[in-house]
Order: sequence, then C-alpha cells, then structure tokens
Amino acid sequence: MVPSWWLCCGGDLHTQERVEELPGGGRGCSPAWAVQSLQSIPPQGVFMSPLPPSLPGLKTGGGSSGGSGNTFHYTFHGDPHATFASFFGGSNPFDIFFASSRSRMFNGFDQEDMDMDDDDDPFSAFGRFGFNGINGVHRRHQESLHTRRKVQDPPVIHELKVSLEEIYHGSTKRMKITRRRLNADGRTMRTEDKILNIVIKRGWKEGTKITFPKEGDATPDNIPADIVFILKDKPHSHFKRDGTNVIYTANISLKEALCGCTVNIPTIDGRVIPLPCNDIIKPGTVKRLRGEGLPFPKAPSQRGDLIVEFKIRFPDRIAPQTRQILKQHLPCS
Repeated sequence: MVPSWWLCCGGDLHTQERVEELPGGGRGCSPAWAVQSLQSIPPQGVFMSPLPPSLPGLKTGGGSSGGSGNTFHYTFHGDPHATFASFFGGSNPFDIFFASSRSRMFNGFDQEDMDMDDDDDPFSAFGRFGFNGINGVHRRHQESLHTRRKVQDPPVIHELKVSLEEIYHGSTKRMKITRRRLNADGRTMRTEDKILNIVIKRGWKEGTKITFPKEGDATPDNIPADIVFILKDKPHSHFKRDGTNVIYTANISLKEALCGCTVNIPTIDGRVIPLPCNDIIKPGTVKRLRGEGLPFPKAPSQRGDLIVEFKIRFPDRIAPQTRQILKQHLPCS
C-alpha cells in the first residue's frame, strides 16, 4: 500500500521507482522529482495528508498549517523558484560551495574574472561551473585574436650613390617606388607608384640614413615598412673623401721633385689653384690647402681641407753621360 503522504509529491502507483529511502527510515521522492511534480500540480490544489517526518522542509517552508495535528495545507502559487526555495530552505543550493569566498577559484576559473552575477536564480550557478564561463573565455580569446596588435615590417633599405659634387653643393634626388596600398574597405589592395624626394644636405657623410616612415607595402595584417636610403659615395676621377677633407694626388717627375715646380690643383667646385713647390718633394710629402674641402654637416659655412699628395715618376733609364753628372753632383746622403 502506498503511504498517504506520497500524494504530497504528486506520486502514483506507476512512479514508485522515484521513491528513495530517507534518513530515519522514512521514504520520499527525490528533491528534483518533487519540484518537477509540484510544477505539474493544478493551481489551487489542496493536499491534506499525513506529513512524513523525514521531510522537515515541508513543515517549515512548504506552506501554512491550517489546523492541528499532522494536517498540512499547500497552495501552488505558480512560481517554481519560490517553490524550490520553500522546500529546500534557500533560493540557491550551491551557496554551500561559494558562501565562504566568492573570489575562490573553481575548476581553474576565478569567479570575478568570469563576470558572474550574484542573482537569486539557483540554476544560474550552472553557468558558473564552466558552461558560460568556458564560452566566455573562448569568446575573449577570439576577440583578442581580432584585436591583436599589428607588427611593422622590417625596413626596406636602398643604397643611394651620390657624387662629391652633390655633397659639396647639396642636391635633391627623385626616386620612384612601386608599392601595394590598402583600399578604402581595408581588405583589398592596389598597386601604385610614388615619387620620393630625397633632400641631400651639404656635407652629409657616407652612411647617412634618410628614412621615409611607413612607405612600404600595406596589407590588412601589417604596418607598412619604412623606406630607408643610405648614402654611398660614388668613386671620383680626381678625389678621395676623408670625412670633410678631400685628397688629391699630384703626379710630378723626378726632375720636378728635385728641382721644384708649380702644380695646378683642381677643386671640387671647378676652380684650379696653382701650388708652388720650391722645396724638394720626397715620397710621402703632403701639402694642405685650407678650407678647400667639403662643408661640415652641422656648419656648412665651414669646410675641410684639400690635401695634396705627390706621386713621383721615375725614369725607366738614363744616358751614361747623365749618370756621370748625377754622380758628381748628387750628395751621398
């Protein structure tokens, strides 16, 4: 025979497999099945059956006692959340896990990091165990991929050869580059040409870098590279560069080296300076023309020097009579 209090759980003879042994020897339905069954009770249903001693929640939170003894009255009010609270003494059965510390880690996720809401819905706790939380982490990971910071491409380096005359006077070079650029939609690209005007200032040294920021190829996933030009001196037919100084090598004969001469020295700006050499020119002799070199980069009004080195041409052979004369007149040391 089915106990009369089984009717409080909405039970019948076909649902007795839901009955569980309760503490104290009593029998009753499982809490989850009780809630499901109570939700199916018609509104305003009244139960007047003896109450089993093993379900104290029904005594305290299930409704109001309408009389003496074991008579129990329950009125369904249409709110399953309130019914759950009345049976189990609280709105959230998971408070036993989280009441001590809301900020403790659970399954590897911090509640504060998972944007949890402290509401009164007892079923919202399932979202805290990782269903919504894991999805939230996945969502944040996807957003981080979309908002990942772009990295600029390495600089594109070109060597720019310039003459000493261009360094002396200063100049402007026009360089044409072809590059890819983004269209207005930010995804498709086009190819375009651009002319870069490279201003070369007076006295700039070899190795000077001229940078055009972000003038390289542009794609949806990068920051365009910088275009860098590095100055390189062109070989010159007369001069070699040594910082702001220029070196000129004068070729003279042995006779001129011994007997003296005047050497015409060209300059970078096209002038010719006569250089008298009255002393004997020995190998390694150097003469300096002050202020005839290249401008200083930071003070273009000042210039370096023009250094004259000498290369002495020796004869391949001399006549016997000349050799005797040289022996008589040249000193031994």
